[in-house]
Amino acid sequence: MEKQVKEIDARGLACPQPVILTKKALDDHGEIVVIVDNATSRENVRRFAASRGCEVDVEDQGGATHLHIRKVQACDMPQSAPIDGPVVVVIPSDRMGRGDDDLGALLMKSFIHTLLESAPAPEVIIFLNTGVRLTVNGSEVLDDLRVLSGQGVKILSCGTCLSFFELKEQLAIGEISNMYDIATQLLNAGRCVQV
Repeated sequence: MEKQVKEIDARGLACPQPVILTKKALDDHGEIVVIVDNATSRENVRRFAASRGCEVDVEDQGGATHLHIRKVQACDMPQSAPIDGPVVVVIPSDRMGRGDDDLGALLMKSFIHTLLESAPAPEVIIFLNTGVRLTVNGSEVLDDLRVLSGQGVKILSCGTCLSFFELKEQLAIGEISNMYDIATQLLNAGRCVQV
């Protein structure tokens, strides 16, 4: 009987989708082929698979790259050290990084989408300053935030920030919070990550 090899066509997909699709496929299959169409995706997928202890063969075919990935033994993500307390993510802006605003918005959207597949998952996400714009009607990340909320992630938006930007009535996900609650969440965090 011939071995079943799962094929993932990730051509045309933006970062981090090729890696996320690769991770999902490796969770269920011992051998996969991932097809990508650019050098960045090729390197990201290759590096991800290698970090999980998988064998990776790279082959260029007709303008695309085929990455043949095979599990060797467990091929699992390394386990991080136990965390004493919740993982709290602080998002103080609707942009990620400094420089071009359009790029910053794209990076933030990609980061929030990547949280859906990350481990450990955050227990709390706190939105401050212009970051509260991500939790209101019209935000491009609302669907991902709704999924995270459905998975039990607590989403807090600074009430002072919402008021300052006149957005309180437009809050579409999570709770309006205050600085006392935010400070308590941060001081009790096992790990705090600011984006």
